Amino acid sequence: MRTPRIYQALPLTLGNTVELDDEAASHIGRVLRMNSGEQISLFNGDGQEFLAEIISASKKNVSVKLLTSHLNETESPLHLHLGQVISRGDRMDFTIQKSVELGVNTITPLFSERCGVKLSGERLEKKILQWQKIVIGACEQSGRNQIPEIRPAMTLETWVAEHTDAMKLNLHPRAEHGINGLSLKSSKIRLLIGPEGGLSQTEIMMTEQHHFIDILLGPRVLRTETAALTAMSALQLKFGDMG
Repeated sequence: MRTPRIYQALPLTLGNTVELDDEAASHIGRVLRMNSGEQISLFNGDGQEFLAEIISASKKNVSVKLLTSHLNETESPLHLHLGQVISRGDRMDFTIQKSVELGVNTITPLFSERCGVKLSGERLEKKILQWQKIVIGACEQSGRNQIPEIRPAMTLETWVAEHTDAMKLNLHPRAEHGINGLSLKSSKIRLLIGPEGGLSQTEIMMTEQHHFIDILLGPRVLRTETAALTAMSALQLKFGDMG
């Protein structure tokens, strides 16, 4: 069995014994049914990865000792900030999970005129927490040791107006060139992905006013989750660490 990778939001020091949090302990003890003497891998987001041996394990409590550590350099040289208009159902979950696998660093959920998703208050807060858990799970699966940030949701108008030194990109079906025509001056990119119905004319003008570059992915119309992942893959292929 592949050594399970577990994220723990606590200080990790070589030689120490730590108690896994309730969720991780349940996964190791109840789901995987691992026992003392078996090994897992722990990380806390600082870039280090620790090989740990289980000292004791039950369905609710697991103690491990940190045996060795190493730097796990799986981060892309390209810093990607995804501004994703919130999509319906589990499409947003899927986009977040796969974008983490593709190396995204920051995700900002956005509301636009044609968003179609109504979230606010406590429901929105719960969604943000759910999405952050999806991010952590994707990091555990994909081998990443740094945890991408899910920012508080905001309007498209607020997001496009934020000051940044990143190249700002917007997918547009009538753009004149694609990603291969881009020249990157810094290692940072902001990628805007609109809703299923596309951005309104007012919003398109807004992106132009804030110097977003329109790019084209191809002749076919892509769903919002397909567009996000295709664009990120192409950007990593040209400017990042895929190839």
